[in-house]
Amino acid sequence: MSIQQVNNTIDFVKHELLNAEGGHDWFHTERVYKNALLIAKNESVDDLVVALGALLHDIADSKFHDGDETVGPRISREFLFKQNVDSTVIEHVINIIENISFKSSLGGQQTFSSPELDVIQDADRLDAIGAIGIARCFNYGGFKNRKLYDPDIKPNPNMSKEEYKRSHAPTINHFYEKLLLLKDKMNTKTGKLIAKKRHEFMTSYLEQFYKEWEGLK
Repeated sequence: MSIQQVNNTIDFVKHELLNAEGGHDWFHTERVYKNALLIAKNESVDDLVVALGALLHDIADSKFHDGDETVGPRISREFLFKQNVDSTVIEHVINIIENISFKSSLGGQQTFSSPELDVIQDADRLDAIGAIGIARCFNYGGFKNRKLYDPDIKPNPNMSKEEYKRSHAPTINHFYEKLLLLKDKMNTKTGKLIAKKRHEFMTSYLEQFYKEWEGLK
């Protein structure tokens, strides 16, 4: 693995995400990167692809670019080319960026698969659940000025990709429409073990949330 290419990518991502929304900032990327390296230890993968893919996976999230899903891959491709990264590695990283998101799995099969994608996808999904996941969920809900909860608006866990992208549902609904579904969508053994604990934390949190909502505890 080229340490210099990885370090250059870290510096680039830190700069690009300097003013990003709190749930999709450099610290999110750093956690995904660290978890990807942890999971990769138990998988047969290309470490450079895992490192670069994890670091660049959220360089330009489409929800902050008017839904344009081409921005992230374009920025990543241009940067990696300037770093003289091997073309095969670049294409692999771009495929990971284009297929990593939860919404990409809605309404059909992913168009690309690889062990490296499995590792990074698990690392990204782990950061969407547990204590950090709850914090990120409500941070984004506040960023979009969404209700915390509305008992009259029921969750829809079977949305299509387009329905998911257009949703303005209360933040609590997102638990049922995505977060609580992730445990059973993990790819790796390590990812599944970590996800189980974080999933249990979320279910406990929701139990307490509803009790407090009703003024019972």
